[in-house]
Amino acid sequence: MSNYEDRDKCHFYYKIGACRHGDRCSKKHIRPSISPTLLVPNMYWKPSSDDSQTLQTDFDAFFEDVYMEAARFGELQAMVVCENKNDHLNGNVYLKFALPKDAQAAKDSFNTRWYNERPLYCEYSHVTDFREAVCRKHDMQSCERGDECNFMHVQRPSPRILTDLERAQWRERSSKGK
Repeated sequence: MSNYEDRDKCHFYYKIGACRHGDRCSKKHIRPSISPTLLVPNMYWKPSSDDSQTLQTDFDAFFEDVYMEAARFGELQAMVVCENKNDHLNGNVYLKFALPKDAQAAKDSFNTRWYNERPLYCEYSHVTDFREAVCRKHDMQSCERGDECNFMHVQRPSPRILTDLERAQWRERSSKGK
């Protein structure tokens, strides 16, 4: 890519798969026509509660529900849920599959469905490595930008839930391979 083309692209969009300016951004956002990663914008709505245990339990149930549904279409390598409050990241769910064809099947199915009384709209995302997209300061609980940060503030499931889901997926794939 030439220096001119690099200068013309939106670096936030290419790092996190979303931009606070959206389609009004003065920089380029080139959406992929196929990708192993799906973005489901604004899918997760964090309930209002002051009880951290209730919030984690609710989130774990959401995470398990979406993970199990997505894994029906192929090997799910990552599921990332943003808890930022800004419009372009609020509740975004990223689903990274091993194969683009699995992402296509999930996209086709999800785009015909509703979740939490709202229609789902999926799009491909070029983000396949979330290390550059995640706010490291948030993970250390020291992000000074708070909920308005332009990098992903990832809400994480309980370790037990994630381990159980990954094992179940592995067992399912292993039994189909025999």
